[in-house]
Amino acid sequence: MTNKWERLELKAAESEAVRKSLTYWQDAWRRLKKNVLSMVGLGIIILLMLFAAFGNFFTEWSFSDQDLDMSNLPPTLDTFDIGDGTLVYVHKEYTLYLVEEDGAKLTKLPIEDKNVMKKYNGYTVDGKTVVIDYSLAAKAKQSGDADAPKFQLIIDDQSFTVPTGQVYNKVYVLGTDRLGRDMLARLIYGARISLLIAFIATAVQFFIGVLYGGISGYIGGTVDNIMMRIVDIIATVPLLLYVILLMVVIGPGLKTICIALGSVYWVNMARIVRGQILSIKEQEYVLAARTIGASTWRIMVRHLIPNALGPIIVSLAMMIPNAIFTEAFLSFIGLGVNAPMASWGTLANDAVPGLRSYAYQLMLPSILISLTVLAFNFLGDGLRDALDPRLRK
Repeated sequence: MTNKWERLELKAAESEAVRKSLTYWQDAWRRLKKNVLSMVGLGIIILLMLFAAFGNFFTEWSFSDQDLDMSNLPPTLDTFDIGDGTLVYVHKEYTLYLVEEDGAKLTKLPIEDKNVMKKYNGYTVDGKTVVIDYSLAAKAKQSGDADAPKFQLIIDDQSFTVPTGQVYNKVYVLGTDRLGRDMLARLIYGARISLLIAFIATAVQFFIGVLYGGISGYIGGTVDNIMMRIVDIIATVPLLLYVILLMVVIGPGLKTICIALGSVYWVNMARIVRGQILSIKEQEYVLAARTIGASTWRIMVRHLIPNALGPIIVSLAMMIPNAIFTEAFLSFIGLGVNAPMASWGTLANDAVPGLRSYAYQLMLPSILISLTVLAFNFLGDGLRDALDPRLRK
């Protein structure tokens, strides 16, 4: 009898083309890694966490340490060489600082001769007479020329208007604010505040919003109607009003912001989870669980919520930057943390009065807020695509 069946050998090239079997989460991670912007966002978030956790190793100052003699010092100092390797820095308030060549030490020199009418400050440095003549400031302002000299440094009757060099400020790497507090230390503390807000927003949305929306969607009927009307009532009251009312009762501070976020930030998550539960609660595996006598709690925790976890994670990633920005906004308008605590919003608010002279004080917290919000949004977009089974290839 002739054998009509022949065994085919699988070629090596064909065997390599067969994709390895992956679980849902392994496949999601594989697709997420292909999204460049999402990985950039994830990298920024990791760096932010490291910055908040270990940033204090790069500065010797605390966020609350202040020295008024060192107020409003920039990260880079424009210095004048007055001879014998002695460098001085003229502050924008027309005071004089002695600077070491490597920028590792700054000393504010006392004014020995001050004349407000003639607009000059006199000093003696290493036996030399040094005078800061700032009478040019009014002319420079009237001319409208941003590059016009605002002062001249007179060293033993020799005049200088252009700095001779630049020295990096190694004492205060990112400069100081108007009270002489280290900007780097305060930015680190602000990062911790932002991460705390992100953690609180995540916990509230997950433990309150997910359970509330899941119970509402699964039970349905009158219970669902009542629970959703409560959600509608909470959602209609602006968050700013919650914060103001809590400030009257509790007082301003981080505790007030945390309670305000905790009281309202789970509402959108509850609506999202309710919609997901309504779409999957009639699936066969849920009916099978009911048939064998599984309790409502077990069906919720073991079947419904895990199968709605994809949209939940995406929503969490999208709402976290909103919470961080909300805290920064509340701190910016004076409803945030109390002094001397530092938040990126309070740093931005403190920098506004001196924006023209000390722009770096506003740029630094603004850049960190923007990077953080963009990073979470990039990661959220990538998770939305990676966790969608319809886009699986």
